[in-house]
Amino acid sequence: MDLSIIVPVYNVEKYIRPCIESIFKQSLNESRFEVIIVNDGTKDHSMEMIEDIIAQHNNITVINQENLSLSVARNNGIAAAKGEYILMPDSDDMLIDNSLPQLLEKAIESQVDIIVADFLVSSNSKKIENLINIKQERFEFKEKTGEELFLEDLNPNQCYVWRALYRNKFIRKNQLSFVPDVYYQDVPFTHEAYLKANKCIKTTWKLNVYRRGRQGAATSSFNKKKALDFCTVIAKTWELRLLPNLTPKVLRKLNDDIYASFIATIYASLHIFKDTSTLIEILDNLKQKAPDLKFSHGIKQKTETFLFRSMPYFYIILRKLHWKCIKH
Repeated sequence: MDLSIIVPVYNVEKYIRPCIESIFKQSLNESRFEVIIVNDGTKDHSMEMIEDIIAQHNNITVINQENLSLSVARNNGIAAAKGEYILMPDSDDMLIDNSLPQLLEKAIESQVDIIVADFLVSSNSKKIENLINIKQERFEFKEKTGEELFLEDLNPNQCYVWRALYRNKFIRKNQLSFVPDVYYQDVPFTHEAYLKANKCIKTTWKLNVYRRGRQGAATSSFNKKKALDFCTVIAKTWELRLLPNLTPKVLRKLNDDIYASFIATIYASLHIFKDTSTLIEILDNLKQKAPDLKFSHGIKQKTETFLFRSMPYFYIILRKLHWKCIKH
């Protein structure tokens, strides 16, 4: 079997049917792929919305589990996957019509560890239905090493696993998995995958339509749980610096990517939490999870490291002042 498509499902009754329907608009023979739907204990009518589709296709498998998180759902889907390659679309997004065959054929032909595609974004001004049937004429791509893909193409703010095909053998050999029960689990997974990959492809071919900011999405709001999860994500990504044979360029970018996640956590927390005690708690949580975390790229990062580690209250005050300046 060429491909396993893993779709976690949790409280997406408004979006899951178009997502699953888009998978079957790819002009792929159903004997070539399987769809693994992981019901993560959804509390709405998501599964009822697609029960007729499940009945119509012999290549769909349903895994039912308690609500254990998107991370665990993906891990369980990977464990069950039989395809040579794995695709992990989000259940509220859609695949562009007939976008998958070209990517799959190139992946199989080249035997790459990862092939990373482009995507479109759906906003209020662009109806998603007008985006999924775009015509794509030319498949342009570039072969890269994992290090090149990491250095040249990995945006720390766009660590989307749903835009890539991963070789099943590569995932299993390197024991890649998602951190259980945390938001933003794509960040350490994507960094680790790129750093461990050998042969990769980057293409401008568009695979998905991403629903940005839909209500209820994991990235549409921020709260204390997400702030503490971001601390976990930063700590797990920080651990990757211990991988063998990382070049100085890779270590420098890894430092800067983690710093970007750190700053994103700080500013999101400043926006939501008004009491200093909660902000101090978040910093303390990060220091506990990553006791040797430090940013060393330039005087600014070194100074900031000293302040948040040794003078957290003063650091929060300074960041609050900076936040006020940005808002005004």
